[in-house]
Amino acid sequence: MLFLQLLINGIQVGALYALIAVGFSLIFGSTRIFHFAHGATFTIGAYIFYELYSVLSVQPVLSIAAASLATVLFGVFMDRCVYAPIQRHEGSFFTIFVASLGIGIIVENLVGMIFGRSFVSVSTPLAMSVQAAPDLYVSPLSGIAIVCALVFFLALHFFFTKTHLGMGLRALSESPELIRVYGMSPRMLSTIAFVIGSVLVMPAAILTAASSGMNPSITHHVMLISLAATIVGGVGSLRGAAFAGLLLGIAENLSLMFLGSQWSEAVTFVVLFLFIVFRPTGFFGRAMAS
Repeated sequence: MLFLQLLINGIQVGALYALIAVGFSLIFGSTRIFHFAHGATFTIGAYIFYELYSVLSVQPVLSIAAASLATVLFGVFMDRCVYAPIQRHEGSFFTIFVASLGIGIIVENLVGMIFGRSFVSVSTPLAMSVQAAPDLYVSPLSGIAIVCALVFFLALHFFFTKTHLGMGLRALSESPELIRVYGMSPRMLSTIAFVIGSVLVMPAAILTAASSGMNPSITHHVMLISLAATIVGGVGSLRGAAFAGLLLGIAENLSLMFLGSQWSEAVTFVVLFLFIVFRPTGFFGRAMAS
């Protein structure tokens, strides 16, 4: 029964990891920008929702809307005010990475100064587990996490296969010049990628705050999951990132049968290392000529 309990918990966590990873993979796959501040986006959304809903007692819908708006504005700010100027001056991939890393560190410390560095969580009746079977407890948040992931992924599939903007995003990383030929702006498409990628972290941020809680250093864990899932799933593959996020969530939780919780990130590194050594292209990635 312990195995089944950990498996259910792993699926819940994996669904949230999948959302986080797909957001990062979408941005990186479309723009080729290593958006290290993706973890900061998660932290901003989670803490704003916590402050509004738990501290100020704002209605949940308004709290979610405000937190989502904040993450979108942060994503647009990073694209237009940080990455775009660097790209205009022919900044390298490494320069953009360092800028993103710096912003991420600044956000983490600002959150720590404003909200404190202690562990906080959102109190909600949905976090209360109910007994589904002897020695098996399931929280309503598990179902909500899975449904959110499925709804968002179906919406993404429709967007990328049925809309001109989605098709443009798919082509952005391959040929920006071709995008201009068809009357689209690569800069506008880049901003759209950041908007969508930022929105995708919101369900994960809110449900993480309500289920397991958080502190400002969660920024680094989010980036570890984003990077690991992108590599394990295959760089540029959204379905690969989603599948890898689910795999990592399940692996972390099942490892609790044999290891302490402090080893969860080590499990992620082990999975990542194994894929780098034995399958560097990931689940759905393609081998690239050097």
